[in-house]
Parts: sequence; structure tokens; C-alpha cells
Amino acid sequence: MSQERTNLLGLTLPGMQEFFLDLGEKPFRAQQLLKWIHHAGLVSFDEMSNLSKSLREKLAEVAEIRPPEVVDQLDSEDGTRKWVLRVDEGGLVESVFIPEGNRGTLCVSSQVGCILDCSFCSTGKQGFQRDLTAAEIIGQVWLALKSYDAFQSGNGRKVTNVVMMGMGEPLLNFDNVVDAMDLMLEDLAYGLSKRRVTLSTSGVVPALDRLAKVSEVSLAVSLHAPNDELRSQLVPINRKYPIKMLLESCRNYLDHQKDSKRVVTVEYTLIAGVNDQPDQARELAILLKDFPCKINLIPFNTIAQSDYKRPSGNAVSRFWQVLVDAGYVVTVRTTRGDDIDAACGQLVGQVVDRTRRAERYRRANEEQVVRLA
Repeated sequence: MSQERTNLLGLTLPGMQEFFLDLGEKPFRAQQLLKWIHHAGLVSFDEMSNLSKSLREKLAEVAEIRPPEVVDQLDSEDGTRKWVLRVDEGGLVESVFIPEGNRGTLCVSSQVGCILDCSFCSTGKQGFQRDLTAAEIIGQVWLALKSYDAFQSGNGRKVTNVVMMGMGEPLLNFDNVVDAMDLMLEDLAYGLSKRRVTLSTSGVVPALDRLAKVSEVSLAVSLHAPNDELRSQLVPINRKYPIKMLLESCRNYLDHQKDSKRVVTVEYTLIAGVNDQPDQARELAILLKDFPCKINLIPFNTIAQSDYKRPSGNAVSRFWQVLVDAGYVVTVRTTRGDDIDAACGQLVGQVVDRTRRAERYRRANEEQVVRLA
């Protein structure tokens, strides 16, 4: 039986050093490999010119550099690009690149599906299959750069920001997500600033407390409601970790950061007639009083699995004005990539057209029930 090869794409610097020590090689080889993979974008050991022939042959026997497979690429009229990626065991995930001036933000997935089933998000409607490996997570960054020829030319659109806001709850795939984010920050890999890598969580409090001890990335929290009763309807995990507990955990995360000026981004999806009223904005303003944050309002993006509606522009403006008048820094997220189902809440990992998608989900869920019975 042939030995399973190690996918070097997901190894951090310490992990790569340990790999080479196990091979009987000097640990400095780890730095060379990280540069070849993440700076030069190489997957073939034969092209790594500062490695001896014998080492290249040895690596080919025991290791590989394998990103996820690109199943489909969709380009929006607004410049947004979405990739549908096949990962091991046949699962499909999506990642999205949003260019804006000199910035390029990549939205990265952490799981195939999601177990949390937030009522306004299509990802949770397909159920949960498995966690992504560190290689499958960082591979989304690698593929985005490859897509724009950034490795070879240096002139392509580059990823300047990464947000762990794609499919899945990042804190439920803790170790793999932390390893991938470490590679994003690693100078020998992607060298991003800790302010330009953001982890978004629905509120897995124990994991967030753990993250405070090992990471300095920016933090976003999916709040979406000004009180526990409504949030428990929209974000079911709130029943286990209510708002007060979540905000205390966020404070704890900030207290662990060296930079005292850091704030939490509070994400609030506005849903017509559900959580978009001025009274709810005033309640939110009171809830977040003295909490170090900025608020990002996200008008709901339509999905086939929900009857929720997008709020009117006037409703968004009224909600925004209440918070601004209360002294908050408030932004309204511009919908990008809606024509390719790449907007917030629309990622599903499926290569199907819109008219067939709801039926596909219904059948898949029925089949899942049968398998579990």
C-alpha cells in the first residue's frame, strides 16, 4: 500500500520545520518551501531550483502541494469573482474575491456547509458535511492569487484583505483555521497585517476565549439583533451563548491584544419587518453602549430557502441614522456579486442555476433524513 503524501500547502512554519526534521533534513528547508509555495506559487518540486535533486525526489515520494480543484469560476458585472471548489471527499465550497480600488478582499470558507443554521443564510440550509483542512482553507488564497497571475507577474490583482466569512463557522474548525490564518500573516507566506485578516463568528464563546490566547487577527461578530429573544430566532447558537456572554467574550479578546485601539466589527443583517425598525436601532445603540465597536449594516440578500425580504433603502437609512446620531461609526455594506450569488449569505457550494436550487436543496435534505433514520 502506498504511503499517503503530506500536503505541504497547509503547513505553518513550525509544522514545515517538523516535517523536514522527520525527513532527516535541516529545518531551514522549511523557509525555502514556504517561499516556493506561497511566494512563487509552485506545486512541482522539480521547479524548486535551490533544492538538491535527491531532496526533490524524496519530497515527490512523501509530499505534495495540492490546492482544491476549481470546478467553476463566475465573474460578476461589478468585478467580483467567485470560485466553486471541490475538496476531498467530494464536497463543494465557494470563495469570493471583491476588488475595490487598490484593495482586494477575499472571503474564505472554513467548512463544507454549516451546522449553525442561521435563518437568513443559505449555507446552513444545506447542512454540515465536514471541516476544511488547513490546506483547503489557505488553498483558497493561493488559488485567488493564481487566478490573477499574481505569483508570476506581480501585476495581477492581489489579495490585500482576507475575511473568514465564507461558508461555515470558523471557530468550530479551530485548529485548521488558526493554522491557515497563521500562514496568511506569515512573512514567508502571504505577509498580511493582523488588521487585514478578519475572523467572523456567530458567537462560539469557548472557542473565542481560546482564540484570544493564540491570535491577533481582527474580530467580527454576527449579531443581527438587539435582544436575545430575536437573536435566538435568527442565530440559534444564541440560545447557548446569549448576547451578554458573547460581548463579554469579545471584550476579553480585545483585552488580550497589544493594540488598545482595536475594536470589534458588529455585523447586523437588516431584514425587512424583522429587525430593521428605528426602535430596534435605538435598542441596539443602548446594548452596545461603551462596547468598543464599529457597526456594519448588511441589507439582506435574497436566498431561495427563505421568505425574508430585503429592506427598503429608506429603512436602511433610518436605521443607520439612529446609530450615527448615537455616536457610532456605521457603514452599510454594498452588495457585490449578487448576479452570481456571491453576496453575503448566498454561498452554497452548488453549481446549479437559481431556478433549480431550491428543489435541489429539498431533495438533498430529504435524502439526508433517510440516511440518518
